[in-house]
Amino acid sequence: MANAVSGSGASGVPLNKALSVFGGTRDIIVAAAVVVIVLMIIMPMPTPLLDAFMALNLIFSLLILLIVLYTKRPVDFNIFPTILLVITLFGLALNISSTRLILSQGAAFDGKMIKAFSTFVVGSGGRESIVIGMVIFIVIIAVQVVVITKGSTRIAEVAARFALDSMQNKYLAIDTEFNSGSITEEEAAERRAMVRMEIDFYGAMDGASKFISGSVKVGIFITVINILGGIIIGVAIHGESFATAVSVYIAFSIGDGLMSQLPALLVSTAVGMMVTRSVSKGTFAEDVSDQFTKQPSVYWICAGVLFVMGFLPGFPWYVLWPLAALLGFSAWRLARNFQINERRARDMGSGAKDAKPQAEPEEMSPIVPLDPLSLELGYGLIPLVDQDKGAELLERIQRLRRESALDLGLVIPKVRIIDNMRLDSSEYCFKIKGDEVGRGKIRMGHYLCITPPGGVSAEVPGERTRDPAFNLPAIWVTEDYRADAEQAGYTVIDPPSIIATHLTELVKQNAAIILGRQETQAILDTLKKDYPAVVEEAVKALSLGEIEKVLRGLLAEQVSIRNMVSILEAVSDYASITKDPQFLIEKARQALGRLICLQYADEEKTLHVLKLERGLEQQIIDSGVQTSSGQIAAMDPQLHTAWIKALSRAVSLIKDKGWGAPPVILCSEQARRLVKQSVERELPELAAISVREITQDINVVFVGEVRIDE
Repeated sequence: MANAVSGSGASGVPLNKALSVFGGTRDIIVAAAVVVIVLMIIMPMPTPLLDAFMALNLIFSLLILLIVLYTKRPVDFNIFPTILLVITLFGLALNISSTRLILSQGAAFDGKMIKAFSTFVVGSGGRESIVIGMVIFIVIIAVQVVVITKGSTRIAEVAARFALDSMQNKYLAIDTEFNSGSITEEEAAERRAMVRMEIDFYGAMDGASKFISGSVKVGIFITVINILGGIIIGVAIHGESFATAVSVYIAFSIGDGLMSQLPALLVSTAVGMMVTRSVSKGTFAEDVSDQFTKQPSVYWICAGVLFVMGFLPGFPWYVLWPLAALLGFSAWRLARNFQINERRARDMGSGAKDAKPQAEPEEMSPIVPLDPLSLELGYGLIPLVDQDKGAELLERIQRLRRESALDLGLVIPKVRIIDNMRLDSSEYCFKIKGDEVGRGKIRMGHYLCITPPGGVSAEVPGERTRDPAFNLPAIWVTEDYRADAEQAGYTVIDPPSIIATHLTELVKQNAAIILGRQETQAILDTLKKDYPAVVEEAVKALSLGEIEKVLRGLLAEQVSIRNMVSILEAVSDYASITKDPQFLIEKARQALGRLICLQYADEEKTLHVLKLERGLEQQIIDSGVQTSSGQIAAMDPQLHTAWIKALSRAVSLIKDKGWGAPPVILCSEQARRLVKQSVERELPELAAISVREITQDINVVFVGEVRIDE
């Protein structure tokens, strides 16, 4: 299997090893090239090798410029700052090597690249050509130093500063889109990484641009040294005449300077183009084509100006009129294309008679997808998600998703926040897959003060209401009475916390509805990366739908499915016996027994339980009826009424004794599911666990027995 994955060559060497060898060789070549560049500064070099390296320097600089032209985003060429350092060092090393050869060989210097550039620019026309070449060289240096290099350096500095200043705002905008459901968690992480890359890139470009400006200044200095040193060496050492030394060394120095400054000019142009295209979304050619063809009128105006200039005395009409005709033709073509596009858009929008009507299925999808989770807000609650006002609710919803993943093991889908004009201005509504599961009202500018079970020390004036999450008595108070309410013992909650708490409870209560087959498959795919054997065994034994039913059964009683390994191992062990979801749910609960017990136990791992009278438990078991959906409790109405009354009375007695939370019903494995079904409508907060779910480290305290009086 390993050989099939990695592959092998004729020599028997695996493919992955061969690739690693190539990768190591590539690293060695790059490292050796950098070391050679540094050594070139101090070691002499033969002229043929110097010519080859100068040609490579020119080609590399041209490649850099072309890559920049075809790059859509600056961060796509994120090694550009490092390349600038290497290419600058390479150019300086060549300049130093050529200086050494020119000064040492004099008129006998035989560098073909430098001679070609000196002949091409200076020419061979005597002193006049030398003066012209010198002027051209000075102009090129001035253009590069004053215009291109200085401008690129300044733009890089400003881009780096603004990128750093806008970092927090960009992060905040990404978090807002993620919390509102516009983007997924993976997209948010990718955008944050892109922001960090942009900041690092522009920061590096700010420093790398100094390499170019420094190399230009050093190039000027080396050229001056070449001329002065060459004249001195030629006259004093080589015995040449002053005129001969001037003509030889100035020509060689200008050729050498141009040979070094031309690649630097290309790289400087690339730097300027890179830092000035920070807002571009396409290549340079795409941007030019798109932005220069938006206004046909400007071409008409330019054509008219050139046509009129052709009539003025002294102006070359044979140049201006053809250009005017070319611009006029371009303007006509652009205007014609705009008219065609506008007519096409108008016909599609208004349904022109000559346009072929499209069938309804082509215009509209036959399935209108629903949002997995959506929060609809009245217009008065919009400030809670307004970015300019803090958007506190968005942060709370993001925290809700994290807490749900940790508490229930269920990563809930993104919550889509919508403003609904049909709702009251202070009302909100939470929907799961398009179905409303809860709603509430918020008094903006007020605080919800919940009355604790033990009461309060003093009453606070306010509007009486009930907590939307737990239906507890509460009052609305203004900011002026907030401190008084806290001192009196009320639990004071601000509007964003009210909605977030309500959503948290709704998610817990409806977690089984949120989980579907797609979410189940995503859980299995993620788990398979670390536990492939566990997942493969479970998938072979059970279908995706059967695994989903087990998970939904656990979530329905708010049992965390985070320990998926134990759940899958448990159901795989018993799937060969039966595939009844209810039976498998009980076995999964037993595998999670310690987690379930700790969920209801106190800090000392003590579980307070109510036990059932033996005869009552048997009656509940006998009431079970098998249906297509599994076994359900079909108790006689009188028995059911008596059972609920007896259980409610027992729970009330326990609460009166100060136990706090409702106790847990302890029963046999066979009765547990039926007990929970029979009480979930009247006493939904009451939990039922079986004896086999209790682990050895849990202390069980019986606080009462439920029996039905005859």
